[in-house]
Amino acid sequence: MKLFDSHAHLEDEQFEEDREELIQKIQQEGIEKFISAGYSLKSSQRAIELAQRYDFIYATAGISPNDIPQTEEELWKILDEIKKIAEQNSKVVAIGEIGLDYHWNTENKELQKKAFEEQIKIANQLDLPIVIHTREAVMDTLEILKRSEVRRRGVFHCCPLNRELVKEGLKLGFYISFCGPVTFKNAKNANEMIQMVPKDRMLIETDSPYLSPEPVRGRRNDPRNIKYIAQKVADVKGLSIEEVANVTYQNTKKVFHLKDERRE
Repeated sequence: MKLFDSHAHLEDEQFEEDREELIQKIQQEGIEKFISAGYSLKSSQRAIELAQRYDFIYATAGISPNDIPQTEEELWKILDEIKKIAEQNSKVVAIGEIGLDYHWNTENKELQKKAFEEQIKIANQLDLPIVIHTREAVMDTLEILKRSEVRRRGVFHCCPLNRELVKEGLKLGFYISFCGPVTFKNAKNANEMIQMVPKDRMLIETDSPYLSPEPVRGRRNDPRNIKYIAQKVADVKGLSIEEVANVTYQNTKKVFHLKDERRE
């Protein structure tokens, strides 16, 4: 059984003390590939460095809505750097994570929107998909996606369990990625959302070191826990875990264009 964790943060400081040892364990447990996702300039650079050291690790580069600077001038400077490092490194498979977050930040909504729109343009210029973060900003996120040309589409990472977002996201041609919260005992709409997403449009991820799934909730998360999310999806859809592992593996390769020799 081959598993592909489509979104993790192995560049995170929580892995400083045991990152290399953990990467060996991840491989030993059948995690064939994973993507280390950038969310700031520094984390994007670290994710790329990690991907360059290991054939089975890929990276994304982008500025999340929770990491944009305070001024527009600073934002443009950082986005120039993001474009540069993404363009120069073949292991970068997407621009992300990018998007809107009104849970943590409400005072800079307009700057968040500008950052999101500009990074969509960067993705188009580099012929890359996007990885979308959205929290408590569903309508604005969808509005931007509907009026923007997103050439390579992409994925809603750790997709909120929101019917409208899933329905409209699928209509727009995006993939939906499930992570730890779908396994939580108090998760609302989890089973319904899993059923809404066709097999050929779903991904799985850990978003580690955050959002550990049941039965390891409360501990530091890592890509080895992707099996619990695969099992949850399998249970809801009436599939075997091997089938979920295979279809999400192929879907992840497809959305990030890993068959392209320039990428893989």
